[in-house]
Amino acid sequence: MKKTLYTADATATGGRSGHVRSADAVIDMDMSVPEGLGGKKGATNPEQLFAAGYASCFQQALIVVAGRQKERLDPASTVQCSVTLFQDGEAYGLSAVLNVDLKGVDQQKALAMVNEAHQICPYSVGTRGNMEVELKVAGQDAPVDAK
Repeated sequence: MKKTLYTADATATGGRSGHVRSADAVIDMDMSVPEGLGGKKGATNPEQLFAAGYASCFQQALIVVAGRQKERLDPASTVQCSVTLFQDGEAYGLSAVLNVDLKGVDQQKALAMVNEAHQICPYSVGTRGNMEVELKVAGQDAPVDAK
């Protein structure tokens, strides 16, 4: 049974060169086309916000996985997410690379933890089958379990 835990609300005006504001005003910022595509310096863009959200959500999924295994992640462990905007004919799309560095965890165990986190992370679940997501552990390709 599906149970709603939280709903985030935000409003955008002006598209990629406009403004976004969350209902609680925690996010209240100008947006821009990425600087490399002619946008202004110092403004964020949808891809940066997506990358930040995915990285933090995936890190939380790893914390949950570690807790299930009665372990604690090293606080210096990181998840770095790169989100790519691409054009394919007339359509646009996104792809993501998650590079996970689990300090002090051997490669095999880290691979298993990353794959388990990929099964439960809301961003991974939401993007599965809709966009390419590549997993890496300490810079090395991590095969994705197809579940």
